Amino acid sequence: MNGSNGEERVVHEVAMVVPKRALEEEGDCVEFLVTELKKRGMVVDRVVGLADEFLKVAAPLETLGNAAEELHIRKPTRLGIDLPFEMQGSEAFIRQPDGSLFSWFERFRCYQHLIYGIVNCSGYDVTLKLDGREFCWVAGESLLRRLESEGVIKQMFPLHDEFKRKELLQTWALNWWNFTNQPIDQIYSYFGAKIGVYFSFLGMYTQWLIFPALLGFIVQMVDFGSLQFLALPIFFVSTILWAALFLQFWKRKNAALLARWQINCLVGPSQGYRFLGMEWSSLPFPKELIKNLGNERSKEKEAYQRYEWFAYRKRFRNDVLVIMSIICLQLPFELAYAHIFEIITSDIIKYVLTAIYLLIIQYLTRLGGKVSVKLINREINESVEYRANSLIYKVFGLYFMQTYIGIFYHVLLHRNFMTLRQVLIQRLIISQVFWTLMDGSLPYLKYSYRKYRARTKKKMEDGSSTGKIQIASRVEKEYFKPTYSASIGVELEDGLFDDSLELALQFGMIMMFACAFPLAFALAAVVTLHFLNGIFSFWFS
Repeated sequence: MNGSNGEERVVHEVAMVVPKRALEEEGDCVEFLVTELKKRGMVVDRVVGLADEFLKVAAPLETLGNAAEELHIRKPTRLGIDLPFEMQGSEAFIRQPDGSLFSWFERFRCYQHLIYGIVNCSGYDVTLKLDGREFCWVAGESLLRRLESEGVIKQMFPLHDEFKRKELLQTWALNWWNFTNQPIDQIYSYFGAKIGVYFSFLGMYTQWLIFPALLGFIVQMVDFGSLQFLALPIFFVSTILWAALFLQFWKRKNAALLARWQINCLVGPSQGYRFLGMEWSSLPFPKELIKNLGNERSKEKEAYQRYEWFAYRKRFRNDVLVIMSIICLQLPFELAYAHIFEIITSDIIKYVLTAIYLLIIQYLTRLGGKVSVKLINREINESVEYRANSLIYKVFGLYFMQTYIGIFYHVLLHRNFMTLRQVLIQRLIISQVFWTLMDGSLPYLKYSYRKYRARTKKKMEDGSSTGKIQIASRVEKEYFKPTYSASIGVELEDGLFDDSLELALQFGMIMMFACAFPLAFALAAVVTLHFLNGIFSFWFS
């Protein structure tokens, strides 16, 4: 990996967790793994923790370049075209904004190729040992896959670059006076395009919320006398214009970011017919079969049409299942909550009822999201983009309906704006408290519990009940931290999916119901500022 000054700086970017061995023996699998990693050109640093041992792996630029060349990773060149990477001509390829040759995503692909590419090519089985237990590494098998199946490799996770982490900590997370002006290029180089775009949107959204928040505060607090009847219509029209301008300016900024980062986001269905992963342009046609080309193509077309119709039918069936499950299971619960909210007179009991309601809704949405993921896994999607669109439609539609059914009851059926205002205030306040606990307190409690378990286990092994055991290594602290994963499933998305979904639902709520409660924009601005702070603490704690 290259630093911004152009000099090579080797950084440990991947860590593997292995058990501490009770005794050293010949043929030890961990020693064998370290030797094989070094043969592949990687640098390995071993750190002994309280309960486990950690292997910190780094790869010099030449090793990463050779892996990228083997993977045929396409990168933009200074000529404006994308070409497969070649180590000998690395000067012709455009570097990242921080000066490094590869982005983190590209480097992680290279690490996976290097580590999982350690295969037994000897032609015979190799016997490996761990604390007296023996197992065989068969010919043609990946060493890492074998060690993972045997429980030797407990986990493999990326590591922070301490130099860049501290730099971003000073210029971004701790920059309290100007924290909405973010170093987007550095964020993109360090975390990748998805997180860079997300924080760019979050910063712009926070800045743009200032105008409707101030306008809503004025409309709520100032008495305009005889012109009071015009206040809400003007506020409503202003917020609509604000939303239209915000979305258009965000489209321009997003396009500028993608162009600056050389990211091509034009995704669409492939041209021609596609069946079982093959396109017509890729099908071989020998000369002796040219005369039968028309018949073969018509048969292939019919088979593809049947295949496509079957895929559409499964997607339609799954969409109907999601919608009907919401209508049949949640609608009675929502109507019962709305009815109880109307007949309760105590504000404290209403807050308690809303808190219980939001907790139940949170559980139902997560359950529904996991069911949607299982349905998506049974669908036939032509590409990753189709799969992602299906995921967004189902999960966002599920969250949208579960979030707004109760509010629509007050708007369309009960038509009581005072009750609607109370519901909005309570939802915004309780949602903020709930998400603060979920995003900040819960990960910290998990982290503290894991440290407590490791310290307790260490004390039991040493046989001492006094004295405080410190965790000195940074890699062990990162291992104890909970995974930033999505509520719908770790295998599909990371935690950014939930954060983006929460922002979209918040934006929809304040746009649809701001006239009933003009201070919704002000509360949303406070929530977003706190949300920005919470994410900073999580990413750089």
